[in-house]
Amino acid sequence: MERWNGIASPAYILDEEALIRNLRLIQQVKEEAGISIILAFKGFAMWSVFDTVSQYLDGATASSLAEARLCYEEMRTKAHTYSVAYIPREFDEIAKYSSHITFNSLAQFERFKGTLTSYQNQISVGLRVNPLYSEVETDLYNPCASGSRLGVMPKDLEHGLPLGVEGIHFHALCENDSHVLEKTLSSLELHYPKALQQARWVNMGGGHLMTRKGYDIEHLIRLLKQFRKKHQVDIIMEPGSAIAWETGHLMASVLDIVENDGIRTAILDISFTCHQPDTLEMPYRPEIIGASSEPIAGQPKYRLGGVSCLAGDFIEAYSFDHELKVGDQVIFEDMMHYTMVKTTMFNGVTHPDIVIHKTDGTQHLVRRFGYEDYKNRLS
Repeated sequence: MERWNGIASPAYILDEEALIRNLRLIQQVKEEAGISIILAFKGFAMWSVFDTVSQYLDGATASSLAEARLCYEEMRTKAHTYSVAYIPREFDEIAKYSSHITFNSLAQFERFKGTLTSYQNQISVGLRVNPLYSEVETDLYNPCASGSRLGVMPKDLEHGLPLGVEGIHFHALCENDSHVLEKTLSSLELHYPKALQQARWVNMGGGHLMTRKGYDIEHLIRLLKQFRKKHQVDIIMEPGSAIAWETGHLMASVLDIVENDGIRTAILDISFTCHQPDTLEMPYRPEIIGASSEPIAGQPKYRLGGVSCLAGDFIEAYSFDHELKVGDQVIFEDMMHYTMVKTTMFNGVTHPDIVIHKTDGTQHLVRRFGYEDYKNRLS
C-alpha cells in the first residue's frame, strides 16, 4: 500500500510500467506476425496515455462518432470505425474521422454507400460477419448467440462481397486464447469462402487476451502468419482487455461496517453499479489485495457494499487477513479494462480520481471529478 501514499480515495490508479510491458508484448506479436494491432476504445479509452500507446500500436477502433473523433484528436490518426447502426446526421462527420468503415448489415451499407463515394479511395469499406462459432459462455457477451443482431449471415454473402466492399470484420471472442481463435477462423472459412476470396483485409476484432499469463504467443503468431499467407489478406486485430490487462487498481476506503442477520458488510466509498458494473453484469469477482474471494476458515468475512442506494449494489463476502475498520483501504486489482469506460454518475456518487503511477515512482493526478461533471451530464 505504501506505493500509493498521498493518493486520495477513491481512485483508479494506472501502473504505467505494467501498461508498457503489455504494449511491448503486443508489439512483438504485431511485428512477428506481420499484422496491424489497434486499440479498442470500448475496452480502454484513457486518452491521457495515448501518446504512449501510439508508440506501439497502429491506431484505434471506434464504435461511435465520439470515439472516432477522440482517435482523430488524441491519437492523431483516423479510426477503424464500426457501429451496429450509424445515425444518419452523424455519418458524414464519422467518415471524416475514419480510414475504415465497417457496416453491420447489407441494408446499412446500401444506405450510406452513396455518401462514401465522395471520399473516393480515402475510406476502406468492410462488413461485419457472424462466424457462427464462439466459446463465450455468458450470453450477454456472446455475439454469436442464436438470433444475434451482430453481423451479416453466410446466406447473404454466398455470392461474395458486394461491389465496393473490400474487408471482413468479425468479433466473436471475449478474453479467449489463440486456440479458440483457430477454431473461429475454421468456421469463418467454412461459412464465408467466396467473401474471403475477395477480401483485401480481415479484422479479427477483440477478445484476444494475449497479455494473460500462459497465453500461447507462439501459436498465435504462427496462426496469423498462416492465415495471412493462405488468404493473401491484411490482418487487423483490436484487443480491448489485452492492452490494459492487470495494469491498474481501484482504491476504495471503508466508510462503515453494517451487520444484519449475521452478515457483516463493509460499506465502501465506491459503487459497484457505478464504478465496477461488470462485477454485477458478468458477474465476476475481482481480486482484492489482502483478501480471498473464497472463504478461509478463521479469517474475518465481509460482504462489500457500494455507497449508492441500489439494493443490489454489493458483492458477496471476501475473507480478509485482518478485521476491517473505518478508514481502511480496499484495493481492487485489474480495474483498467472495461471498467472506467463503463462508469456512471448514478446517485451523484463521487467518481473516483484518475491517477497514473509513473515509471519513476511519482504519482500524476490526471483528473478529479466534481459537482459540475455530474450536473452538466443532464444540462
